[in-house]
Amino acid sequence: MVLTFIIVIFAIGFIGSFLSGMLGVGGSIIKYPMLLYIPPLFGIVAFTAHEVSGISAIQVLFASIAGVWAYRKGGYLNKQLIIYMGGAILIGSLIGSYGSSLLSEQVVNVVYGILALVAAVMMFIPKKLVDDMPLNEVTFNKPLAAILALVVGIVSGIVGAAGGFLLVPIMLTVLHIPTRMTIATSLAITFISSIGSSIGKLITGQVDYLPAIIMIIASFIAAPLGTKVGKKMNTKILQFILAIMIASTAIKLWIDIL
Repeated sequence: MVLTFIIVIFAIGFIGSFLSGMLGVGGSIIKYPMLLYIPPLFGIVAFTAHEVSGISAIQVLFASIAGVWAYRKGGYLNKQLIIYMGGAILIGSLIGSYGSSLLSEQVVNVVYGILALVAAVMMFIPKKLVDDMPLNEVTFNKPLAAILALVVGIVSGIVGAAGGFLLVPIMLTVLHIPTRMTIATSLAITFISSIGSSIGKLITGQVDYLPAIIMIIASFIAAPLGTKVGKKMNTKILQFILAIMIASTAIKLWIDIL
Protein backbone atom coordinates (compact mmCIF):
# COMPACT_ATOMS: atom_id res chain seq x y z
CA MET A 1 0.00 0.00 0.00
CA VAL A 2 2.83 2.40 0.91
CA LEU A 3 4.64 1.56 -2.36
CA THR A 4 1.46 2.17 -4.39
CA PHE A 5 1.02 5.50 -2.61
CA ILE A 6 4.61 6.57 -3.46
CA ILE A 7 4.34 5.45 -7.12
CA VAL A 8 0.96 7.17 -7.73
CA ILE A 9 1.97 10.47 -6.07
CA PHE A 10 5.37 10.43 -7.82
CA ALA A 11 3.68 9.83 -11.20
CA ILE A 12 1.27 12.76 -10.64
CA GLY A 13 4.20 14.99 -9.68
CA PHE A 14 6.29 13.83 -12.66
CA ILE A 15 3.56 14.34 -15.30
CA GLY A 16 2.51 17.71 -13.87
CA SER A 17 6.10 18.99 -13.59
CA PHE A 18 7.05 17.80 -17.10
CA LEU A 19 4.13 19.74 -18.56
CA SER A 20 4.99 22.65 -16.23
CA GLY A 21 8.50 22.96 -17.64
CA MET A 22 7.30 22.48 -21.22
CA LEU A 23 4.43 25.00 -21.11
CA GLY A 24 5.65 27.59 -18.60
CA VAL A 25 2.91 26.96 -16.04
CA GLY A 26 3.45 25.97 -12.41
CA GLY A 27 1.60 22.72 -13.08
CA SER A 28 -1.23 23.20 -10.55
CA ILE A 29 -3.80 23.39 -13.34
CA ILE A 30 -2.95 19.73 -14.04
CA LYS A 31 -1.93 18.51 -10.58
CA TYR A 32 -4.95 19.90 -8.69
CA PRO A 33 -7.51 17.63 -10.44
CA MET A 34 -5.02 14.71 -10.60
CA LEU A 35 -4.46 14.81 -6.82
CA LEU A 36 -8.19 15.17 -6.25
CA TYR A 37 -9.34 12.31 -8.52
CA ILE A 38 -6.50 9.77 -9.11
CA PRO A 39 -5.46 8.59 -5.56
CA PRO A 40 -9.05 7.50 -4.66
CA LEU A 41 -9.13 5.33 -7.84
CA PHE A 42 -6.28 3.27 -6.35
CA GLY A 43 -7.97 3.19 -2.94
CA ILE A 44 -4.94 4.76 -1.24
CA VAL A 45 -6.11 8.19 -0.03
CA ALA A 46 -8.73 10.85 -0.72
CA PHE A 47 -7.21 14.31 -0.23
CA THR A 48 -9.47 17.21 0.73
CA ALA A 49 -9.50 20.34 -1.46
CA HIS A 50 -7.49 22.15 1.23
CA GLU A 51 -4.84 19.38 1.33
CA VAL A 52 -4.61 19.33 -2.47
CA SER A 53 -4.13 23.11 -2.57
CA GLY A 54 -1.44 22.89 0.15
CA ILE A 55 0.50 20.09 -1.57
CA SER A 56 0.22 21.92 -4.93
CA ALA A 57 1.56 25.17 -3.46
CA ILE A 58 4.72 23.55 -2.05
CA GLN A 59 5.35 21.43 -5.13
CA VAL A 60 4.94 24.33 -7.58
CA LEU A 61 7.60 26.25 -5.64
CA PHE A 62 10.19 23.60 -6.51
CA ALA A 63 8.92 22.78 -10.03
CA SER A 64 9.19 26.45 -11.05
CA ILE A 65 12.76 26.76 -9.65
CA ALA A 66 13.82 23.83 -11.83
CA GLY A 67 12.11 25.33 -14.89
CA VAL A 68 13.60 28.82 -14.45
CA TRP A 69 17.09 27.34 -14.01
CA ALA A 70 16.74 25.54 -17.35
CA TYR A 71 15.66 28.81 -19.07
CA ARG A 72 18.31 31.04 -17.43
CA LYS A 73 20.30 31.38 -20.70
CA GLY A 74 19.02 32.64 -24.07
CA GLY A 75 17.54 36.01 -23.08
CA TYR A 76 14.01 34.64 -22.55
CA LEU A 77 13.64 35.99 -18.99
CA ASN A 78 12.20 39.53 -19.07
CA LYS A 79 13.48 41.21 -15.87
CA GLN A 80 10.99 44.12 -15.96
CA LEU A 81 8.03 41.73 -16.26
CA ILE A 82 9.42 39.66 -13.39
CA ILE A 83 9.78 42.76 -11.15
CA TYR A 84 6.35 44.32 -11.90
CA MET A 85 4.26 41.13 -12.05
CA GLY A 86 6.32 39.19 -9.50
CA GLY A 87 6.00 41.83 -6.77
CA ALA A 88 2.24 42.19 -7.28
CA ILE A 89 1.55 38.45 -7.48
CA LEU A 90 3.54 37.79 -4.27
CA ILE A 91 1.29 40.17 -2.30
CA GLY A 92 -1.84 38.68 -3.90
CA SER A 93 -0.84 35.06 -3.29
CA LEU A 94 -0.10 35.75 0.40
CA ILE A 95 -3.58 37.27 0.81
CA GLY A 96 -5.31 34.46 -1.14
CA SER A 97 -3.51 31.51 0.46
CA TYR A 98 -3.96 32.82 4.02
CA GLY A 99 -7.63 33.63 3.39
CA SER A 100 -8.30 30.21 1.84
CA SER A 101 -8.31 28.54 5.26
CA LEU A 102 -11.55 30.44 5.99
CA LEU A 103 -13.30 29.03 2.89
CA SER A 104 -15.20 25.73 2.52
CA GLU A 105 -14.05 22.79 0.32
CA GLN A 106 -16.80 23.56 -2.19
CA VAL A 107 -15.77 27.22 -2.49
CA VAL A 108 -12.10 26.26 -3.08
CA ASN A 109 -13.19 23.89 -5.89
CA VAL A 110 -15.52 26.51 -7.41
CA VAL A 111 -12.71 29.11 -7.42
CA TYR A 112 -10.47 26.59 -9.19
CA GLY A 113 -13.23 25.81 -11.72
CA ILE A 114 -13.70 29.53 -12.50
CA LEU A 115 -9.93 30.01 -12.93
CA ALA A 116 -9.65 27.04 -15.30
CA LEU A 117 -12.63 28.25 -17.34
CA VAL A 118 -11.23 31.80 -17.70
CA ALA A 119 -7.79 30.46 -18.65
CA ALA A 120 -9.30 28.07 -21.23
CA VAL A 121 -11.31 30.86 -22.91
CA MET A 122 -8.23 33.13 -22.99
CA MET A 123 -6.07 30.44 -24.58
CA PHE A 124 -8.49 30.22 -27.55
CA ILE A 125 -8.57 34.01 -28.17
CA PRO A 126 -6.62 34.84 -31.37
CA LYS A 127 -3.24 36.39 -30.57
CA LYS A 128 -1.18 39.05 -32.33
CA LEU A 129 1.83 37.56 -34.06
CA VAL A 130 4.64 38.85 -31.84
CA ASP A 131 6.85 35.75 -31.87
CA ASP A 132 9.07 37.26 -34.57
CA MET A 133 9.79 40.36 -32.46
CA PRO A 134 13.43 40.72 -31.20
CA LEU A 135 13.45 39.89 -27.46
CA ASN A 136 15.22 43.15 -26.53
CA GLU A 137 12.41 45.21 -28.15
CA VAL A 138 9.54 43.73 -26.10
CA THR A 139 7.48 46.39 -24.23
CA PHE A 140 4.32 46.14 -22.09
CA ASN A 141 1.83 48.22 -20.04
CA LYS A 142 3.44 48.19 -16.57
CA PRO A 143 0.46 49.33 -14.38
CA LEU A 144 -1.88 46.89 -16.18
CA ALA A 145 0.64 44.04 -15.74
CA ALA A 146 0.91 44.74 -11.99
CA ILE A 147 -2.90 44.97 -11.45
CA LEU A 148 -3.56 41.73 -13.37
CA ALA A 149 -0.79 39.95 -11.44
CA LEU A 150 -2.26 41.08 -8.09
CA VAL A 151 -5.70 39.68 -9.01
CA VAL A 152 -4.17 36.43 -10.31
CA GLY A 153 -2.16 36.13 -7.07
CA ILE A 154 -5.25 36.42 -4.83
CA VAL A 155 -7.43 33.91 -6.68
CA SER A 156 -4.64 31.43 -7.42
CA GLY A 157 -3.40 31.62 -3.81
CA ILE A 158 -6.79 30.27 -2.71
CA VAL A 159 -6.36 27.02 -4.69
CA GLY A 160 -2.61 26.66 -4.03
CA ALA A 161 -1.72 27.39 -7.64
CA ALA A 162 0.96 29.91 -8.48
CA GLY A 163 -1.18 31.33 -11.30
CA GLY A 164 1.06 30.26 -14.18
CA PHE A 165 -1.90 28.86 -16.10
CA LEU A 166 -3.52 32.33 -15.96
CA LEU A 167 -0.29 34.29 -16.43
CA VAL A 168 0.51 32.55 -19.72
CA PRO A 169 -2.76 33.51 -21.53
CA ILE A 170 -2.65 37.03 -19.97
CA MET A 171 0.92 37.61 -21.16
CA LEU A 172 0.13 36.25 -24.63
CA THR A 173 -3.25 37.91 -25.26
CA VAL A 174 -3.30 41.08 -23.12
CA LEU A 175 0.38 42.10 -22.80
CA HIS A 176 1.44 40.66 -26.22
CA ILE A 177 4.65 38.97 -25.04
CA PRO A 178 6.32 36.45 -27.44
CA THR A 179 5.53 32.80 -26.61
CA ARG A 180 8.99 31.58 -25.51
CA MET A 181 9.59 34.71 -23.40
CA THR A 182 6.12 34.20 -21.89
CA ILE A 183 6.91 30.57 -20.98
CA ALA A 184 10.30 31.38 -19.38
CA THR A 185 9.21 34.60 -17.61
CA SER A 186 5.93 33.14 -16.31
CA LEU A 187 7.93 30.35 -14.63
CA ALA A 188 9.98 33.00 -12.78
CA ILE A 189 6.81 34.91 -11.75
CA THR A 190 5.19 31.60 -10.79
CA PHE A 191 8.15 30.87 -8.50
CA ILE A 192 7.71 34.24 -6.73
CA SER A 193 3.94 33.66 -6.44
CA SER A 194 4.42 30.16 -5.02
CA ILE A 195 6.56 31.59 -2.18
CA GLY A 196 3.50 33.55 -1.01
CA SER A 197 1.12 30.62 -1.54
CA SER A 198 3.43 28.20 0.33
CA ILE A 199 3.86 30.52 3.33
CA GLY A 200 0.08 31.01 3.60
CA LYS A 201 -0.64 27.28 3.34
CA LEU A 202 2.07 26.34 5.87
CA ILE A 203 0.94 28.95 8.41
CA THR A 204 -2.68 27.75 8.18
CA GLY A 205 -1.71 24.03 8.38
CA GLN A 206 -2.99 23.00 4.93
CA VAL A 207 0.12 21.00 3.87
CA ASP A 208 0.40 17.18 3.97
CA TYR A 209 4.19 16.78 4.05
CA LEU A 210 4.79 13.23 2.74
CA PRO A 211 3.04 13.62 -0.65
CA ALA A 212 4.51 17.14 -0.94
CA ILE A 213 8.08 15.76 -0.55
CA ILE A 214 7.42 12.93 -3.07
CA MET A 215 6.13 15.45 -5.62
CA ILE A 216 9.07 17.80 -5.02
CA ILE A 217 11.50 14.98 -5.88
CA ALA A 218 9.49 14.24 -9.04
CA SER A 219 9.50 17.91 -10.04
CA PHE A 220 13.30 18.22 -9.87
CA ILE A 221 13.59 15.34 -12.35
CA ALA A 222 10.67 16.18 -14.66
CA ALA A 223 10.60 20.01 -14.95
CA PRO A 224 14.05 20.36 -16.65
CA LEU A 225 13.13 17.53 -19.06
CA GLY A 226 9.90 19.35 -19.96
CA THR A 227 11.82 22.59 -20.49
CA LYS A 228 14.19 20.88 -22.97
CA VAL A 229 11.21 19.57 -24.97
CA GLY A 230 9.45 22.97 -24.83
CA LYS A 231 12.47 24.79 -26.28
CA LYS A 232 12.36 22.58 -29.39
CA MET A 233 8.59 22.51 -30.02
CA ASN A 234 6.64 24.81 -32.35
CA THR A 235 5.08 27.65 -30.27
CA LYS A 236 1.61 27.14 -31.83
CA ILE A 237 1.68 23.46 -30.78
CA LEU A 238 2.66 24.50 -27.23
CA GLN A 239 -0.26 26.96 -27.03
CA PHE A 240 -2.70 24.36 -28.42
CA ILE A 241 -1.60 21.66 -25.91
CA LEU A 242 -2.03 24.09 -23.00
CA ALA A 243 -5.45 25.26 -24.24
CA ILE A 244 -6.80 21.70 -24.60
CA MET A 245 -5.45 20.67 -21.20
CA ILE A 246 -6.96 23.66 -19.39
CA ALA A 247 -10.32 23.29 -21.17
CA SER A 248 -10.67 19.55 -20.41
CA THR A 249 -9.76 20.14 -16.74
CA ALA A 250 -12.36 22.92 -16.44
CA ILE A 251 -15.10 20.74 -17.99
CA LYS A 252 -14.35 17.78 -15.68
CA LEU A 253 -14.38 19.91 -12.53
CA TRP A 254 -17.59 21.76 -13.43
CA ILE A 255 -19.36 18.45 -14.12
CA ASP A 256 -18.42 17.39 -10.57
CA ILE A 257 -19.38 20.73 -8.98
CA LEU A 258 -22.77 20.84 -10.72
